[in-house]
Amino acid sequence: MIIYLHGFRSAPASIKAQALKARMEARGLADHFWCEQLPVSPRAAIALAESAIARARAAGIEPAVVGSSLGGYYATWLAQQHALRAVLVNPAVVAPLSLEAFIGTQTNLYTGESFAFTRTHIDELRAFEVPAITHPERYWLLVETGDEVLDYRHAVEKYADVRQTVLEGGDHGFSRWGDFLDDVIDFTCP
Repeated sequence: MIIYLHGFRSAPASIKAQALKARMEARGLADHFWCEQLPVSPRAAIALAESAIARARAAGIEPAVVGSSLGGYYATWLAQQHALRAVLVNPAVVAPLSLEAFIGTQTNLYTGESFAFTRTHIDELRAFEVPAITHPERYWLLVETGDEVLDYRHAVEKYADVRQTVLEGGDHGFSRWGDFLDDVIDFTCP
């Protein structure tokens, strides 16, 4: 089962989430895809994902996480805590620092809803920092060097020992996502 974690100001309606959902449906795996709107609070977002992990395991299904941007930050923590396979797509590596500039009123890019992002949320993010990756064989990093939001080199350094796909060009949305859907499914749902 894939638990897809979207990024900051994103939603289940994002291009990557919808593309992965459609590919899983086409492969007969529709009931093995989970993606819900993550709360603004990192603590609440992690709790929501952990409840999905617990439900999958209770049903005898081994979950995995796929996270994009801030979702990649969450996916790293969840993979470490729950011994999960993880695919990280242009992940936020230093989320508490990179999101400082966003304190204040923000708008969800897909729903248009406004929300307050606060110093408390930054503090919550710090609690989910993973200082070192253990079991690197469970991870796959996908980054594009043209990411205009995050410096891909931070991710390459942080995840130095994991499987890496570093593509020249592209953008923060990971423009070549469609080329990797089957490989992502195969990696997370062996």
